Amino acid sequence: YIMWLSSYLARHARDVTDFVRGLLPPVMVMGLLFGLIMLQPDLGTSLTLAGTGVLMLFAAGARLTHLAGLGVLGAAGVFVLARIDEERWSRITTFLNPWADPTDSGYQIIQALLAFGSGGLFGVGLGESRQKYFYLPERHTDMIYAVLGEELGFIGAALVLLLFFAFAWRGYRIAIQAPDRFSSLMAAGVTSLITLQAALNIAVVTASIPSTGIPLPFLSYGGTSLVITLSGVGILLGVSRFCRN
Repeated sequence: YIMWLSSYLARHARDVTDFVRGLLPPVMVMGLLFGLIMLQPDLGTSLTLAGTGVLMLFAAGARLTHLAGLGVLGAAGVFVLARIDEERWSRITTFLNPWADPTDSGYQIIQALLAFGSGGLFGVGLGESRQKYFYLPERHTDMIYAVLGEELGFIGAALVLLLFFAFAWRGYRIAIQAPDRFSSLMAAGVTSLITLQAALNIAVVTASIPSTGIPLPFLSYGGTSLVITLSGVGILLGVSRFCRN
């Protein structure tokens, strides 16, 4: 989707401010992919895809009023999708008060917060996490950041967060300095995809947003995720070779 959208927006640069001729086709494709992923169902990946698309449209010069309208419609759609599904709605109510059901729906996020609390400032030591021994569910995928926070403490967790900020800054800088529109949008799309995944994962683990299953790029277990992420980094490096500065 990132490659196609970059090509489309590069070829229709003059139409990007026109909703019907410029934005409607990519939004329709985005909606189709969103729906297919939701059939799994996987709301987290669907939101990542939609967010990446919107950021690419912004980078291409789409009008803020159009994007704001899409944002309002998207937020309403997500609310409806969450409200009609009992499991998704329970995640929202659990987010508001995980201690209301500490042995079932709130168990995972409470254990994640206990991991951060146990880590303190400097952590319990690399590889010395206690929460990963059958206390914290999905500790090797969705909740890997909590284990990292326990083992390396606030200092280590903050350092990882700063590294993702540095990745986003460098990625968008490459997009700004890219030699052509297609390369610029590709760099912006790849950077947005990886950064949004990291932001969603860390927000979920720190109980900042309702729970949704998203891996942490570069750190979560999963060969496919790592291959795709590193392929995106390869694209960024390829674009950076031809940057103007």
